[in-house]
Amino acid sequence: MIGLAPALCSVTFRQLPPGEIVALARQANLAAIEWGGDVHVPAGDVAMARHVRRITEEAGLLPASYGSYLYPPDHGLEDFRRVLDTCHALGSSNVRIWPGRRERPSAAYDTKERSEAADLIHAMGELGRAAGISISLEYHPNSLTDETGSAASLMDEIAHDNVHLYWQPRPGLPLDEAREEIARIGPRVSHVHVFAWDGARRRYALADRATWWSAVFAALPESRFEGVRYAMLEFVRDDAPEAFLADAATLRRLLDRRAPASA
Repeated sequence: MIGLAPALCSVTFRQLPPGEIVALARQANLAAIEWGGDVHVPAGDVAMARHVRRITEEAGLLPASYGSYLYPPDHGLEDFRRVLDTCHALGSSNVRIWPGRRERPSAAYDTKERSEAADLIHAMGELGRAAGISISLEYHPNSLTDETGSAASLMDEIAHDNVHLYWQPRPGLPLDEAREEIARIGPRVSHVHVFAWDGARRRYALADRATWWSAVFAALPESRFEGVRYAMLEFVRDDAPEAFLADAATLRRLLDRRAPASA
């Protein structure tokens, strides 16, 4: 079985400052935090990135990833260099980007537009590799990874071993469909975003979806991603710290069941 380490996405608590997020993640006994670039660590704010790295590491946590809000081709290589500099200052070896233009579904792209996006992401993969930073694509509605076929085709078009995929379920995704997605793209998956929503985007305790997530984690195959792989909690009921702490305890139990036996 493949070990996954428990982590938190800072965007879960956009309303809280980094110090409080670090304290919550430490209280929850998580391993790492993915720091978001929309509020907590803005792209280009190297001083803030260094500060957040310091308080994260002083708490015994790791900066799992830099969750940028870079949308190639809305953003180009100069934007990406600024993101890489910020990621480096944060001390993370992975940056998350969004494939395609903001809020545009994959079905709206023609072949030429897809090729342009793939070529740009390939170039970002090269820059990232030179900086020692892997690239992971958000797996999300209204993007070039909004369904599995498009995501798989995009990865084939990008054709770069430093570019990986995240995975997360569409709200209300049936377990059989989740397993099908994971079987198809799982070998290219670096990290997983974990939450418990239904099709109407109502939020639940992770414990209410524990059986579903246990099956998903069990289905996740080996990956070509060489770093530590994280299962990152993202969003909780009512944005409440108490709900997060309960979800974190559930996540740790699920991952402990999945962890390989010690030699």
